[in-house]
Amino acid sequence: MIPEVPFGDWVRDWVVDPLRGNPVFDAFRSIVSNMIDGLEWVLFLPPSLVMIAIVGLLALWLRGYQFAIFTVIAFALVDSVGMWDPAMQTIAMVLVATLIALMIGIPVGIASSRNDVVWTVVRPVLDFMQTLPAFVYLIPAIVFFGLGTVPGAIATLVFSMPPAVRLTNLGIRGVDAEIVEAAHAFGAKERQVLFGIQIPLAMPTIMAGVNQVIMLALSMVVIAGMAGAGGLGTEVFRAVQRVNIPLGVESGVSVVLVAIFLDRITEAIGKRAETN
Repeated sequence: MIPEVPFGDWVRDWVVDPLRGNPVFDAFRSIVSNMIDGLEWVLFLPPSLVMIAIVGLLALWLRGYQFAIFTVIAFALVDSVGMWDPAMQTIAMVLVATLIALMIGIPVGIASSRNDVVWTVVRPVLDFMQTLPAFVYLIPAIVFFGLGTVPGAIATLVFSMPPAVRLTNLGIRGVDAEIVEAAHAFGAKERQVLFGIQIPLAMPTIMAGVNQVIMLALSMVVIAGMAGAGGLGTEVFRAVQRVNIPLGVESGVSVVLVAIFLDRITEAIGKRAETN
C-alpha cells in the first residue's frame, strides 16, 4: 500500500502560512482595489441614460449603426431589469483584470517568442493554468486576499492570462523570417525590429488574444461571485442559492449582453489594428 503523502499540509505550512499577510500582497491588493474603485466611479458618474448613449456612440464608431442599435437596446434592457449597477461593477472588474493580465501576459509572450528557453519554461505553466478548474483559482485568492472584489479580480486575471501569452508568442513567431532578415540587413537593431516590424505585423493575433482574455475574464467574474466579488456574478450566485428563476434569468441575460458587447468591440478594434 502506498503511504499517504500530506502534500496539501506541506503547501499550507511552507507556502501559504509564510506568505499570508506579506506586505507585497497588501500593496497589490491596494493597487487593484483602487483601480476597480476608480473605474467604477467613472462608470457610475453619468446617469445610466447618458452612459447608454456613450456606449451606443462607441458601438456606432467601431461597428456601425446596426450594432449601435443593438448596444442601446441591450444596455437599456440591463437597466430596465435592475441590473445596471451590477453590470457596471462587472465591466469595471473585467477591464481591470484584463489590463493587468495583458500588462503581464504580453511581455511574457514577447520574451517567449524571442527565447526558446523562456518558452520551454513558460509553456508547461500555461498548460497547468489552463487545465486547472476555474473554481480552484478562488482558493489561493481568498486565502491571500480575503473575500470581496479584489480576490475575485485577482483570480480572474490569473485565469484569463494564458491566451495573452500564447497568442502574443504565436503572432511574433509567425512573422515572416525574410522580413526580419531584411530589416537586419538594413542595419535595424533588435528593438527596432521588434517594435517596428514584428509587433505591428503580429497585432491581429495579439488582439485575438486580448479578445480571449476579456471573454475568459467575464466567465471567471461570474464564478468569482462566490467569493463576494460583487457584480453580475453575485446576482447569478444568489439566484442559484435561492432558486430564484426571475433573478437568474435577468442576471444571466445581462451577463450575455455584456459579453456580446465586449466581444464585438474588441473584435472591431482588432480588425482596425489589422488594417492599420
